[in-house]
Amino acid sequence: MVGKSNQVIESYTDLTLPAPAPTRKRQAPTMRWLLVHMIEETGRHAGHADILREQIDGATGR
Repeated sequence: MVGKSNQVIESYTDLTLPAPAPTRKRQAPTMRWLLVHMIEETGRHAGHADILREQIDGATGR
């Protein structure tokens, strides 16, 4: 799945083009929007994992 995702991303030379396979009936977001959204989601989930780790071991980040 990651390999296919990387192939799709690498195929885009213009990030203002619509992302592939829109799942809703409205206009597809741009590939730029999609990539920024994925970066935000990754950061959010990493933060959640850090909170859980802090609750488990009591250590906090610097």
